[in-house]
Amino acid sequence: MAEWTVEQVAERFREAAITAHRLPPVRVQGYFNTWPAIRRLPWETLGAEPVIRRFPPAPEAIERMLEAMRWVQWLQEEERHLVWMRAERHRWRDICARFGCDRTTAWRRWQRALSIVAEALNGKRQDAGPSMRSGVSEPPARPFA
Repeated sequence: MAEWTVEQVAERFREAAITAHRLPPVRVQGYFNTWPAIRRLPWETLGAEPVIRRFPPAPEAIERMLEAMRWVQWLQEEERHLVWMRAERHRWRDICARFGCDRTTAWRRWQRALSIVAEALNGKRQDAGPSMRSGVSEPPARPFA
């Protein structure tokens, strides 16, 4: 890929969120049910919620999801939550309530987090850790005495 943009990174996170929701549920291994399946009458299932059947994601989609999951390690914890909440299409009102900020501030922080990932993917950042963003270099490691 030539150059990563903020929009492409946001779309990849959105695809990762969709793929994560399509994965099968995690269950405890080793337990099973020997009872036969009970076929219910329509009036017995009147108040029950319908069973959601999802097709599992393709292996390529899972690989792209895992790649996007590795990208979030370039972000701080709050930025990770913000990016993932937006990828899951949470409303800005819910995001603002979660982070205690205005909608414009939340949007700017989201754009900044996506630009950090895009710059790291384009190779414009050597280290996308918190120390580089704050402008303070880390002190050199002291040898053991």
